[in-house]
Amino acid sequence: MSDVLELAGVTVVRGSNTLLDDVSWQVSEGERWVVLGPNGAGKTTLLQIASARMHPTRGVAAVLSEVLGTSDVFELRPRIGLASAALSDRIPASERVGDVVVTASYGVTGRWRERYDELDHARAQSLLETLGVAHLSDRTFGTLSEGERKRVQIARALMTDPELMLLDEPAAGLDLAGREDLVRRLGQIAEDIYAPALVLVTHHVEEIPPHFTDVLLLRQGRVIAQGPLELTLTEHNLEATFGLPLVLERHGDRWTARAR
Repeated sequence: MSDVLELAGVTVVRGSNTLLDDVSWQVSEGERWVVLGPNGAGKTTLLQIASARMHPTRGVAAVLSEVLGTSDVFELRPRIGLASAALSDRIPASERVGDVVVTASYGVTGRWRERYDELDHARAQSLLETLGVAHLSDRTFGTLSEGERKRVQIARALMTDPELMLLDEPAAGLDLAGREDLVRRLGQIAEDIYAPALVLVTHHVEEIPPHFTDVLLLRQGRVIAQGPLELTLTEHNLEATFGLPLVLERHGDRWTARAR
């Protein structure tokens, strides 16, 4: 397997704050990573690097074999699927849901003068169906619930058949039913051998979908542990990450954690 993402000694400094501190990490084709850590751990900054939207202060970051700082990021970004709250805020509330997805082909939010063929619209509809929101294709984005918006964003992120898929807290703000539905659907995507390499950021082990393979644990910008999920997601590592005694339990292909 080849690396789709490789960070070597990556440090990000903004003013007097070190957001990432000497992070080395590799994501290979076919892997499904979850990034866990408390608020301020550097998770979102890590995704900014991985999505070619931020360059490291020190160290080397290669995304899809392109070294940041030596490549055209505007050609690189369409090869990366990204779903995040920041992207959701840029989508016009009046945009038709089907168009929210199909416009990813041009890397824009909001229809203008670009043209799409029937294959584009068919793919967008198929992705909406995979995420369980095909019936919303003629609704406007601003009328959707938070859970519906999250699923439409993920469909949009998959539209360009990306080589790397980044999900920034996709279950944040969802109620129990919405979270469980989304986690199940993400597990189905992760199980697909043709799906891109996946990186999902979360605060909660309960939001780890089935079929994810590896975990990266961050605290205060530094790596606490990384590796195969079944070996690395331990009480010891989780306690070091969140800074309190925890009980970690596994139930089939799902996890739970509570204070000891």
